[in-house]
Amino acid sequence: MHEYSIAYDLYATARKAAVEHHADRVKKVCVEVGKMAMVNPEQVIFLFDTIKEDDPLFTKAVLECNEILPHTKCTCGYDGEEIFVCPRCGALPELVKGREIVVTHIEIEVDGA
Repeated sequence: MHEYSIAYDLYATARKAAVEHHADRVKKVCVEVGKMAMVNPEQVIFLFDTIKEDDPLFTKAVLECNEILPHTKCTCGYDGEEIFVCPRCGALPELVKGREIVVTHIEIEVDGA
């Protein structure tokens, strides 16, 4: 179940950024999840919610996962979304985007005292 380790890493990354920026609370963590990452975003969100449950910094934090479609390129010049067979030459295209899991931004709240 690699979704747990992904959810934990997202939590740890957001927590570190929040502490570094003296946040009072984390509001939202936005993540791009490549469709070819073989991750179930719903499970990651559920596990993230479970992990953050006892952390007052994350009381109302929301994890937002946006799915990214795959992008491939082939040596013949093809550039598109076909992942198994190049529609031009029949070769296996190279996956250049769609496997990543990236935190795009974290919304925090800082009470200026």
